Amino acid sequence: MSPKYKLTYFNGKGIGESLRWLLAYSGEEFEDIRFTIEEWPSIKPTIPYGKLPVLDIDGKKASQSVALARYLGKQAGLGGKDLWEDLQIDIIVDTIGDFRNELKSLKLRQDKDEKVKAEKIEKFAKEIIPFYMNKLDAIVKENHGYVANGKLSWGDIYLVSMVDFVSTFIARDLLTPYSNLAALQKKITSIPKIKAWIDKRPDSEF
Repeated sequence: MSPKYKLTYFNGKGIGESLRWLLAYSGEEFEDIRFTIEEWPSIKPTIPYGKLPVLDIDGKKASQSVALARYLGKQAGLGGKDLWEDLQIDIIVDTIGDFRNELKSLKLRQDKDEKVKAEKIEKFAKEIIPFYMNKLDAIVKENHGYVANGKLSWGDIYLVSMVDFVSTFIARDLLTPYSNLAALQKKITSIPKIKAWIDKRPDSEF
């Protein structure tokens, strides 16, 4: 019998969206529990380590988004064939984490001054995005259209879902100048079960 999944996260893409894509890819039914940022303070005490997302697997709660993505990826057969291949995937996923942390450090949600916010986004777009996307684009080219090991892995789904989130969050197209990444994005979002999820998912502000 397939496990029962319940995913708890904000009403947004963020670091929870890769888990939704991986569950969709696997064909797993899951309960998608969402709440607003305003509701978070009352919910936080009930969450392990006070961090989201949380994935409930047959009644057992687990947290940490990358650990959960790795778990779901391996469950779906999207891990490496050995420890070396797993390492190549992890390197890319950790690099994406560094990229996300650069965005997080801007603290855009706390900015009330729209001019300051726009200036921060502009600098991020001119300096940080090219730094990471150029490197990732070259890696995808070297790996014959994928982020690692020349084949589809959970790292590809993680990358494309994170780009999807960042593009929405800062209202910028990240990948048009990067042909290899753009091709990977098209490949992942065209996977029938992931496309079906994207088509039906709720609208969200981030």
